[in-house]
Amino acid sequence: MDSLYPVLWDLIRIGAMIGLCFGLAGPLTWAERRQSAMIQDRVGPNRAGVTLFGQRWTVFGLLHPLADAIKMLTKEDTINQRADRLLYNLAPLIALMPALVTFAVIPIGPDVIWNGERYILQVARLDAGIIYIFAVSSIAVFGVTLAGYASASKLAMLGGLRASAQMISYEVTMGLSVMGLVLIYGTLEPYAMVEAQGELLGGWLPKWGIFIQPLSFFIFLTAAIAENKRVPFDLAEGESEIIGYFVEYSGMKFGMFFMAEYIEVIVIAGMLTTFFFGGWQVPYLFDAGVAGLTSAGFAFPWGATFEIGNVAATLLRVGAFMFKLLFFCWFQLMLRWTLPRFRYDQVMSLGWRRLLPLSLVNLVITAAVVVALQ
Repeated sequence: MDSLYPVLWDLIRIGAMIGLCFGLAGPLTWAERRQSAMIQDRVGPNRAGVTLFGQRWTVFGLLHPLADAIKMLTKEDTINQRADRLLYNLAPLIALMPALVTFAVIPIGPDVIWNGERYILQVARLDAGIIYIFAVSSIAVFGVTLAGYASASKLAMLGGLRASAQMISYEVTMGLSVMGLVLIYGTLEPYAMVEAQGELLGGWLPKWGIFIQPLSFFIFLTAAIAENKRVPFDLAEGESEIIGYFVEYSGMKFGMFFMAEYIEVIVIAGMLTTFFFGGWQVPYLFDAGVAGLTSAGFAFPWGATFEIGNVAATLLRVGAFMFKLLFFCWFQLMLRWTLPRFRYDQVMSLGWRRLLPLSLVNLVITAAVVVALQ
């Protein structure tokens, strides 16, 4: 039976990751509608509901994601007669899966030691985890391109070309923006990077990426939103007036493109949390052995200590990661309904002529400082 425990724990971690991504993506669609309604002084989602005991229950519109799922599952799936059926059916999967499996290397909490066994709160711990993130996320470009090509529609083809050019442009910048953190922390493994952010600068400031690489944060955030093709970078799929690469898709195939966008929102929030905001780290919360602590607890810069126990510390750290994750999901939704859309020439110019040179300059300066300090 002992040999089954690692397999069971692997299945639990995989199930938890899938449950987190899909379980949060649905409510995000409701949150976006509700949040946009509040910003624009509208009522928002309030129609979908159920009738129980003679009374109509709408639950603040929380049943709208369920209504969306039912609609997509039951809607007729139409395919252009001239479409390439194999590539047409594969494109939604290729667009969805990279967004899902990228989250596998994001640590949601510290390692847990129980009965002498170490349990990691991370699906896959890879030495080159950051390279894995960018390598896998780049595959999503193929899904977008194939969707436009296989639809046998000139408009979808134009949308696919527009989307692929935009995504490729910002992938380079997004990767370079993180390399400064790699130089500083000396690792490509996300968990090790989070552990390094548990240190303090000057004895009081957390060594989070936002404090040591603030320019990288803004570059990465901008490039990640552009990579996800959301407002103000939704030139590839503006639903209201721009013909996108999925114009020929309907039913659940369209739903997979729709779901991939919100899972990417979650993944971006997880990367921002991991790279720049300490991941599961809580400021001044340390394990036993630091500042005289006999168990996990707080050790404040002015000398005060407060022990909370190892179990409470683990729960607090996992809760801190979830709070940061939800905050950056909310922040991305807020940006969508706050900023106007760029023109396509502005999108490409911003990526190649502004953000890429800035990321290169930041990388060179960071490398020079690291070498000088060593």
